Amino acid sequence: MAITEQNRDGRASALPRMQSARWALASLSLATLLSSLGTSIASVGLPSLMQNFGASFQSVQWVVLAYLLAITTLIVSAGRLADMFGRRPLLLGGIALFTSASVLCGLAPTLWLLIAARAVQGLGAALMMALTLAFVAETVSKDRTGSAMGLLGAMSAIGTTLGPSLGGLLIASFGWRAIFLVNVPLGLLTFALAWRALPARNKTAQVDRGTFDVMGTALLALTLAAYALAMTLGRGNFGSLNISLLVAAGIGVFLFAAVQARVKNPLIQLASFRDLQLSASLVMSLIVATVMMAILVVAPFYLSRGLGLDAAMVGAVLSTGPLVSTLSALVAGRLTDRFGAHRMVIAGLLGLATGTFLLSLAMLRLGIAGYVVPITVTCIGYALFQTSNNAAVMTGVDAGQRGVVSGLLNLARNLGLITGASLMGAIFAVASAEGHLGIGLLSSEAAARGMQVTFQTATVLALVALLLALVSTRAVGRAESRVS
Repeated sequence: MAITEQNRDGRASALPRMQSARWALASLSLATLLSSLGTSIASVGLPSLMQNFGASFQSVQWVVLAYLLAITTLIVSAGRLADMFGRRPLLLGGIALFTSASVLCGLAPTLWLLIAARAVQGLGAALMMALTLAFVAETVSKDRTGSAMGLLGAMSAIGTTLGPSLGGLLIASFGWRAIFLVNVPLGLLTFALAWRALPARNKTAQVDRGTFDVMGTALLALTLAAYALAMTLGRGNFGSLNISLLVAAGIGVFLFAAVQARVKNPLIQLASFRDLQLSASLVMSLIVATVMMAILVVAPFYLSRGLGLDAAMVGAVLSTGPLVSTLSALVAGRLTDRFGAHRMVIAGLLGLATGTFLLSLAMLRLGIAGYVVPITVTCIGYALFQTSNNAAVMTGVDAGQRGVVSGLLNLARNLGLITGASLMGAIFAVASAEGHLGIGLLSSEAAARGMQVTFQTATVLALVALLLALVSTRAVGRAESRVS
């Protein structure tokens, strides 16, 4: 009888904890949705911004670039600040900053004030992106980490998918300002939920906070900004400015490493990169993001020029990938919890390599099915890899380093997206061999040829990531066997 009552008491006390964890996870999911929506919803508004401000495309594209650059350059620093001063106040501050900047974006009277507000909004997004992954380990039990990571991955995919369609509807109904102001009620809801559900005290906050590495932060931000600009400026024309920026980024890497080796409280502990699993996971994340960017850059031209689809049909077919990623991420989390993160990383990369190989065949005679089936395989593999890789890294890292490691994971993904946009676009342009006609005048055969070569390259990259996964998994297994 006593045992029965004790079991009942245990279940009764566990129920509030489970409910609290669910509400906390809901707030993290909304924060993930906000940051991904902030990226995708702005792109659809560029034509309206050109018209309203009488500006060139080169000017209005900074509405997107300012947001991405702020995230890329500041996300690691955001994670480090959270490790020092506590994740809850930094996450709440990031949500508040993002929401306030959304108001400024919606009310901006000039283009350059809009761009400045977007940079501030990107800072808020950097805080949210760095801390949502870090908070998972404190919110759910270890055996549920995969499911939580899958949910966050699904919310990110929903934000990416929802952005263009929601943005188009808002612009048509209320004008371009609505695509920024729509974030305000969502931000307020996220802030209220996070304020209520996230733990008031951060158990992992460092007692000895030390000092913040200002020099390292500045060097890293400048280095990442130089690299990002080198990959994005020129709209495909890689000239002397791009090369100079790449050289500057290379010099910045060496200077940053030198500073980190000498300061007492470095932004990034360089010794952590000796951990083969962490280093391999970061490199794999960068490679996979580069591969996935090929779909966003190349697929629209293949569908429109290769298969001859109209704009509406292209949009409908392109939505297959994000939809599959959203649904797969939820299942991927459960598979990760059941079979283990390392196994699912390998399975995900196998799926990714298989899908990109099928895409490299680019058989026009198969029509839409020749794209939809391979992209389904590719996105299932991507969702499985992303969920399991994040779970493997975040469950293995020390509590005091979760913020900065989460920032590194997001940084690797962002750098991969930036690299992929430039690299895969250049490969497609060269492989189609019709650059002198303009990309909009490609023949169906040229579009198919560009598709084939681009995804042949993507398949090679996916296989490199798979090899890294096998090597790191074997090394971790040998280390564990020696310990036991």
